Amino acid sequence: MTDATNAGAASAEGGARIGSDLPAPAPAQNPETAGFWKATTEGRLLFTRCDSCSEPTWYPREFCPHCGTLDVTWEEAAGTGTVYSFTIVRRGALGPYAGGSPYVLAYVELDEGVRMMTNIVEIDEAELRIGLPVRAVFHDTGDGSALPRFEPAA
Repeated sequence: MTDATNAGAASAEGGARIGSDLPAPAPAQNPETAGFWKATTEGRLLFTRCDSCSEPTWYPREFCPHCGTLDVTWEEAAGTGTVYSFTIVRRGALGPYAGGSPYVLAYVELDEGVRMMTNIVEIDEAELRIGLPVRAVFHDTGDGSALPRFEPAA
């Protein structure tokens, strides 16, 4: 995990820095997702792939939404990808995000082909762009899980 001490500070380029000071609320867990959340505490990002049609799936689940089979295998993602789409939320309205610093809500397309909704952290606003290479970081929720978020790849 990265240190968020520079969150909200102005960068050398003059844009606002978006840090990793986001809240990390614990997600709801169930037997189907318990393995996924346990892997996040180990710094591993999992997804499922269909054994019948070979399609990767996000969000991870025990069936294939593409062909309907129950034959899926859990795979570990490399944790790298590119920004597919993003927005900067300047006024969080709900729960632990209310009244907080601006944050980036994005879709990241993993190298394995799935797109996941997440946050981009540790970035200057001016650097944000579609196609930006990113890598996964994990923010501990304190409740047996970690939230996968992404920062610019070095």
